[in-house]
Amino acid sequence: MKRKKIILRNNKKIKVLYILRYTNTKFSGFTGNEVGDWMKQREQWTSKIGFVLAAAGSAIGLGAIWKFPYMAGTNGGSVFVLLFIICTLIIGLPILLAEFVIGRRGKSDAVTSLKKLAPGRKWHWMGWMGLGSSFILLSFYSVVGGWILSYLVRAIFFKLDITDHSELFNSIIANPLEVLIGQAVFMVLTIWIVQSGIRGGIERASRVMMPLLFVFFILLAIRSLTLDGAMEGIRFLFVPDWSYLTGKTLLMALGQAFFSLSVGVTAMMTYASYLQKEERLGQSAFNVSILNIVISLLAGIVIFPAVFALGQSPAEGPGLIFVVLPAIFNEIPFGALFIIVFFILLLFATLTSSISMLEIVVSTGIRNKYERRKRAAWMFGILIFIVGIPSALSFGLLADVKMPGGGTIFDFADMLTSRIGLPIGALLISIFAGYVLTTAETDDELRMHPLLNRSWKFIVRFIAPIAIVIIFIASFIM
Repeated sequence: MKRKKIILRNNKKIKVLYILRYTNTKFSGFTGNEVGDWMKQREQWTSKIGFVLAAAGSAIGLGAIWKFPYMAGTNGGSVFVLLFIICTLIIGLPILLAEFVIGRRGKSDAVTSLKKLAPGRKWHWMGWMGLGSSFILLSFYSVVGGWILSYLVRAIFFKLDITDHSELFNSIIANPLEVLIGQAVFMVLTIWIVQSGIRGGIERASRVMMPLLFVFFILLAIRSLTLDGAMEGIRFLFVPDWSYLTGKTLLMALGQAFFSLSVGVTAMMTYASYLQKEERLGQSAFNVSILNIVISLLAGIVIFPAVFALGQSPAEGPGLIFVVLPAIFNEIPFGALFIIVFFILLLFATLTSSISMLEIVVSTGIRNKYERRKRAAWMFGILIFIVGIPSALSFGLLADVKMPGGGTIFDFADMLTSRIGLPIGALLISIFAGYVLTTAETDDELRMHPLLNRSWKFIVRFIAPIAIVIIFIASFIM
């Protein structure tokens, strides 16, 4: 951290003016020790909207734009959507709020916060587990970010007007040089944002990317709704077909609610640690959850009307946005322009999630010593890139390497985080907030109506743990 000291003399009293270049903030009339004490304090968001946009950006990533549409498409559409909304508000929101409570109460990285809130106990290992999950998650998440960059570059140079998009997708992910370059560029973008800090990096980027994401989605949704036959997609998305109301659909919707809110990896705990005491956690958690639902629904409105209008299958699966959507945009007027817009917003959404994952690692590494942030961001970012290389090559040079479970290295990294790390992390967070934190501590952070406080406590103590355990077991037997 760079700072400039100016000595002022006024009536024989010496004052020190420090200009902290890192935070762009001036402090006059403080002694050197007083300013030094302030410098040890944790950074803070400049406003509530900045925090909400950053937290929503962490949640709204590939989970909302990539995974939600194909999960809805393969699970009957409307019933899945309804169950997803219910699960997000009744179970996902309380766990998100639990992370907010722990994070702001601890006022530090996840490991230090848990040590502070549960001294002499082993709960800080939950923070290390969240860090490990984020590290692995970003190592293969950045690979998908590289795929998006590859598609964006092709879209810009009008090279997506082809017949076989499935062949294109397979050729991209199997090309070792292309996937590594794409992954590296994506990680550099992520590092560049995180190394600039909370205010100058993460919050500033979120304030730009999140509104643009919303505007772009509105434009794409309007274009999709103007296609002939688009109403079939809307009916698929919003008119319930109760034959799909099964236990499997409920479990898939509940799992998607957890995945899309980014709970379980301490990302929201870390973000909340930068939040001012005056901000209302309940309202912020509700706003983040609603934004996540809205963006997920907008993604569905963009994709499914176009899918039905052009006679494609909504149950395409994970390849929906890389294989089906480019083919769809090729068939509509100005499709080449709209596909560029789509991959730009997909890149924005992926970046807002990736910066939260890297921030978890960097925050733990610097332990409030902000002068180390830039170096730590580059060091950990490069290390994550190196760890992600096998995942990047798992569809090409390392395609024959099979991991436990029979999948690729990429699939194994996904399983470690999505099916193991996230649910276990969410379970531990729920138990910690429900049983370790006292009622006085949680009430002091929440400052909600007593009835809402009691309802939240009941859910994180009883309902959420049971739901998470069921999801965890079902993910291995279904």
